[in-house]
Amino acid sequence: NLAHPLNSYLKLVFDYSLSAALLVAIALPMAAMAIVIKLTSRGPVLYRHERMGRLCAPFQCIKFRTMYADADQRLEQILKTDPDARNEWESKQKLPNDPRITPVGRLLRKTSMDELPQMFNVLKGEMSLIGPRPVTAKEIDDHYKEMAKHCFQVLPGITGLWQVSGRSNTSYDYRIALDSWYVRNWNIWLDIVILLKTVKVVFRKEGAM
Repeated sequence: NLAHPLNSYLKLVFDYSLSAALLVAIALPMAAMAIVIKLTSRGPVLYRHERMGRLCAPFQCIKFRTMYADADQRLEQILKTDPDARNEWESKQKLPNDPRITPVGRLLRKTSMDELPQMFNVLKGEMSLIGPRPVTAKEIDDHYKEMAKHCFQVLPGITGLWQVSGRSNTSYDYRIALDSWYVRNWNIWLDIVILLKTVKVVFRKEGAM
């Protein structure tokens, strides 16, 4: 459904206008978050990481930094010493008590506020407000496989069906099924409903890591 040019244009206008308005409205809170991050842990305020965008083209996804500077070493250590953590990581690419995350970062993740800088990705045309979750090349190879061409014929989103349908409490296969359903059944009202549900999920901290 999103492959239709008119639908794509309507979604683009929706993304640009709402993202610009939101950035103006939350500029001061975002500045405050940046100061707290800088004062409480070593490293840059923003974290850029490569994700696959539309047509699986790579782009630099922006977030507030939520991890320690030596995050990779912390992850490597726990995966070496904890078999349960290693199995969880191999299955979901996530850990319930991730040792890499700072105390401030944990709060930002629980409220999803670490993803607010991604609105700049939206204004750059690299992401949408709502869409499939942006993933790594490895996740496409390991999980999406042949479904990647279908799920990523559209821009990935800051939020989406996965985030309002259990998030971390759902399986990866179910996440892919949600992405596929969204692409096939998109309409502007669906985006509005997902946005409203996202606000509810954020305040209730449902399914957050």
